[in-house]
Amino acid sequence: MQPHKIVSREEWIAAQKAHLVHEKEFTRARDRLSAERRALPWVKVDKTYVFDGPDGKQTLADLFAGRSQLVVQHFMFAPDWNEGCKSCSFWADGFERMIPHLAARDTTLVAISRAPLQKLEAFKARMGWTFDWLSSAGSDFNHDYGVSFTPEEIKSGARTYNFGTSGFGIEDAPGISVFFRDEAADIFRTYSCFARGLDMMNAAYHYLDLTPMGRHEEGLPYPMDWLRLRDRYESKSGTAACRQT
Repeated sequence: MQPHKIVSREEWIAAQKAHLVHEKEFTRARDRLSAERRALPWVKVDKTYVFDGPDGKQTLADLFAGRSQLVVQHFMFAPDWNEGCKSCSFWADGFERMIPHLAARDTTLVAISRAPLQKLEAFKARMGWTFDWLSSAGSDFNHDYGVSFTPEEIKSGARTYNFGTSGFGIEDAPGISVFFRDEAADIFRTYSCFARGLDMMNAAYHYLDLTPMGRHEEGLPYPMDWLRLRDRYESKSGTAACRQT
């Protein structure tokens, strides 16, 4: 951490007010970006996807649960993994209690992974989560939405992640996709984000950004090397393969 000047209360307030000008500029820029995001064109979802959930087989339409908006958290959990990604779990710890608030604004949020439902349910119980988590095993959903890659794509270094702007070194990647269902029951994909685009959805990171040390990830093998599953902070173990790029 760089040395910090120690000043009087009056000088401190003056510095805070000067910084506030820049924060307000950022807030206005973010509002413009959000408006631009809402105005983006949509694409109709013509393919039928079926998922395994606690209530049996469910289509993408079923996941809306009677609401017009659906947010899908693409949670990294490959079929042969024994637990979910520690990074995706970091995000899940944050959105776990948001579900009722989103529902009050006509929005459903679910997580979807390729692992079989039995593994998802076991890990969900271990972590104490209550959100709906479905398995896309046996479907093309993860691959179609840019968060799952074939061995050939990985080996070739194909730029298949984040709208073709980068590669991804393992079979599953994180992301968020947003859908809208109109009165005619047509479903549209309205937005997706990946990699650092997910950053804005992690409140814990933004709290750390307020502190003098920030995220304190400099010098680590990769930025999230410090992270553990919530129940593993007393051990050195973790899912090292899960990395944000």
